[in-house]
Amino acid sequence: MIAARPIALVVLPGSLPWKLVLVLAGSALIALAAQVRIPLPFSPVPVTGQTFAVLLVAAALGRLGLGSVIAYLVEGAIGLPAFAGGASGLAYMTGPTGGYLIGFALAAAVVGSAAERGWDRHLVTAFAAMVLGEIAIYACGLAWLARFPLPVPLLDAGLIPFIPGDLIKMALAALALPSAWRVVRE
Repeated sequence: MIAARPIALVVLPGSLPWKLVLVLAGSALIALAAQVRIPLPFSPVPVTGQTFAVLLVAAALGRLGLGSVIAYLVEGAIGLPAFAGGASGLAYMTGPTGGYLIGFALAAAVVGSAAERGWDRHLVTAFAAMVLGEIAIYACGLAWLARFPLPVPLLDAGLIPFIPGDLIKMALAALALPSAWRVVRE
């Protein structure tokens, strides 16, 4: 299949420094979305806007979306208040939510690759890309979360309560890209 340019590079093409700006803007969006945080009394994993931002950034930036997630993780690791609720540091990254953070990188790679294959241009394929990205997040997150003592079974702590909200976030991200493409048309 012929590689397609992601929408951000169609709308805002530019040099390597400009691509760096896009990567950092993507990491800032993820960090901002992390501040939308709803704690759950039965889980160490809060509901946040991060998954929406990760999926959207990856679809909009393609391969550069992975760069945004890596920048986000580095920013949080070095102490910037990038993670949920303004958290930061390596201790946070190795805690119960660490697997989800790693899953963000895998999801960005999956969704970004799909976008560069044109999946972001149609609702059904955009949603399929978002589902694959979400599966990547859950797979890494649950595998890591299983290492910690939990007050409820693993799937009740790290998957089931998140599905309704994540379905909404996936649908919104999937709607955003084809809608934007209708306006832009390469």
